[in-house]
Amino acid sequence: MKKLLASTCLMLGLIAGASTSSAAECGTVTIASMNWQSAEVLSNLDKFILNEGYGCSAEITIGDTVPTITSMAEKGQPDIAPEAWIDLLPDVVKKGQDDGRIITVGSPLPDGGVQGWWIPQYLADAHPDIKTIGDALKHPELFPASEDPSKGAILNGPQGWGGTVVTTQLFSAFDGEKAGFTLVDTGSAAGLDGAIAKAYERKEGLLTYYWSPTALLGKYKMVKLDPGVPHDAAEWKRCNTVADCPDPKPNAWPVDTIVTLVAKPFSERVGPEVMDYLTKRSWSNETVSQLMAWMTDNQASGEEGAKRFLEENEDMWSKWVSPEAAEKIKAAL
Repeated sequence: MKKLLASTCLMLGLIAGASTSSAAECGTVTIASMNWQSAEVLSNLDKFILNEGYGCSAEITIGDTVPTITSMAEKGQPDIAPEAWIDLLPDVVKKGQDDGRIITVGSPLPDGGVQGWWIPQYLADAHPDIKTIGDALKHPELFPASEDPSKGAILNGPQGWGGTVVTTQLFSAFDGEKAGFTLVDTGSAAGLDGAIAKAYERKEGLLTYYWSPTALLGKYKMVKLDPGVPHDAAEWKRCNTVADCPDPKPNAWPVDTIVTLVAKPFSERVGPEVMDYLTKRSWSNETVSQLMAWMTDNQASGEEGAKRFLEENEDMWSKWVSPEAAEKIKAAL
C-alpha cells in the first residue's frame, strides 16, 4: 500500500511538474483584440485555449489595426494579433518582418475579407441567370427603390466608409443610372443593416453593398455578385477608391489578406505546440458569421461566443490542438 501511495504521489508530482514547466515555458501572453466582433471572439478563443490547453497566462489587450500592427512591428508587443488585416499597412508589416520583430503564422480567415454587391439567396434561387453585376443591372424591376419603384435601387454604406466611395465609383463605372438604377444613401451602419434586414424579412428585392465576415450575413443568406472583370490593382488605386475621379472603370474588389501576426520574441520562447496551434487555427467566413449572428441576437460577449464555439464545434477545434490540450480544454468547459 505504501509503495502504491508513493508511486501515485510520484506520478502526480511528475504531472504537476510538467504542467508547471509548460506554464513557465509559455508564460505571460498579450493578445490583441481589435474593435470588431470577429476579432473579439477570436482573441477570446485564443485566450481560453492557450490558458486552459497550454498552461499560458494570457490576457487580452484592446487595440485597433493601425496602432496594434505598428506597435508589433516596432516594439514586438503585443505578442499576438489573432486577426490582422495586413493589406491596410503593407509597408509597416514588411519592415517589421525584415527587422525580425514579427512573423505571420497562417490565416484565421483563409476566405479573406470579402466586399462587394450582394443579393439575397432567395432571389438568386428564383433568378439563376443573375450571377454578375451586369446581370443584375438588366433587371431594375427586381430591386425597386422605395421612393420611386420605377427605378432599381442599390443600397450604399454611410459617408466616410471606403466601401461607400468604391460603390459610388462602381455605380458610375457600370452605368448604373443609365441602366435605370439609383444609389441609395442609407445614412449609417445601422441604417444599412436595418434596410437589409427589412427587405430580407419581407422577401423583397435587394441589391446592396456589404462585406464578410459579419453577423448580418450569418443571419441572412446572401450571394455576392461576380463583377464580371478581374481585379486591376493599378486602376483600383488610380480611380475606384478616389471619390472625385471622373472616369472610373469596372473593377473587382480585392480580397483582403487576413493573417495571425506573432511577435518574433514570443515565437522563440514558447513551445512548438503553441505555435502549431496558432498556425492551424482557422475558420471559414460562414462559420464565424453564424457565430457572430448568435452573439448579436443574444447580446453575448466575445468570451461567451468563444465558449459557445468550443462547446458546439469540438470536431473542428480539436484538430488545431494536441490531444493533451484537447482533454484539458474539454475539462475546463
